[in-house]
Amino acid sequence: MEENMKDISHLYEGLYGKNYNKEDMDARFEHLLKEHEKEFGKKDNVALFSTAGRTELAGNHTDHNLGLVITGTINLDTIAAVSLRADSRVILKSEGFPVDDVDISDLSIKEEEKNTTSSLIRGIADAFTKRGLKVGGFEANTTTRVLKGSGLSSSAAIEVLIAEIFNNLFNNDALSPIELAKISQYAENVYFGKPSGLMDQIGCANGGIVGIDFEDAKNPKVKALDVNFKDYGYNLVIVDTKGNHADLTHEYAAVPTEMKRVAAYFGKSVLRDVSLNEFIKALPEARKAVNNDRALLRAYHYLTENQRVNDMLEALENKDFDSYLKGVQESGNSSFRFLQNVYAASAPQEQGLSIGIAISEAILKDKGVVRVHGGGFAGTIQAYVPDDILDEYITQMDNLFGKGASTLLSIRSLPTCRLC
Repeated sequence: MEENMKDISHLYEGLYGKNYNKEDMDARFEHLLKEHEKEFGKKDNVALFSTAGRTELAGNHTDHNLGLVITGTINLDTIAAVSLRADSRVILKSEGFPVDDVDISDLSIKEEEKNTTSSLIRGIADAFTKRGLKVGGFEANTTTRVLKGSGLSSSAAIEVLIAEIFNNLFNNDALSPIELAKISQYAENVYFGKPSGLMDQIGCANGGIVGIDFEDAKNPKVKALDVNFKDYGYNLVIVDTKGNHADLTHEYAAVPTEMKRVAAYFGKSVLRDVSLNEFIKALPEARKAVNNDRALLRAYHYLTENQRVNDMLEALENKDFDSYLKGVQESGNSSFRFLQNVYAASAPQEQGLSIGIAISEAILKDKGVVRVHGGGFAGTIQAYVPDDILDEYITQMDNLFGKGASTLLSIRSLPTCRLC
């Protein structure tokens, strides 16, 4: 096991950024290998894999209407120790969860597996075989540092990880990260039973910061960006406001539904096919026909957010970080005022995100910016914090929401991959 540690330590910076703790990472992978031996017995040639979570940087609630987003792969990952089997069984032991044991000689959809990791394993294997690629049995154990319920895509990370295991062990890494993301989305949509977009999977699979254009949903355009926020003296911090996600499904579902209702007024299926000028010109009649001002405000957010993402991408390409931060602030304001996903209309007494944004602005003043992160209604905020007030910001946020509420993120450069 010590040899494995030596083999992968040179990858730590690409996985975790410059501020990783080598001793911590060595111990983490060594523990993973010990658990593999405990679970499956002593094996030769145990492979190590890593897939990270992702953070949404811009494009709040735009992907479901074929919009534009900016996302970044982060330094929090799910890692796996994997050994081959001689049969067609995939056995997966995720830390803290029951064992998933799936015989992939049968790739039919199982209704009883809906909403389980077993369904994802079977669905991912099916997607590989449909592409004429190979699958086979393996046994793996995983552990994760991707925070659950924080909008960092812990579920997409495990999907992409499973896909990369099939990709590497049986197909010599024939598929690109984008194709692995598509396979993962297919498994989630068809086998798991959740109608998700593709942003989470691309963000977990690709590595680095990317701009994604979903105009062609099956073949999104992905533009890689070479950006390090630390070069500009800023730190990316996620704060978990410890909100209650229970019974918010209807709030999340209402956003795309209302946007598409406005699109339908214009004879379109999604807002991507409606222009801002067209929308504003038609607004007097649209108010009467749609009879839902919130839906119209959410449509306005979408149309302006799409343009904002373009402007922010251009700013990053031109190394104009001030203009990028201005876009972050405008995105956050639009989410609060127009998209209205900072608190649930059904539970206005619970506004952890609003409190977090308010106190963040009081601390940051004109030095940094803050916005709602991800789906909203409860969960996390995202702040760009200058070096000189980073400790103060984390201390105050942890005092407000509890120890460990704040997580300092780095952008990971490496894609989903086998480490050794």
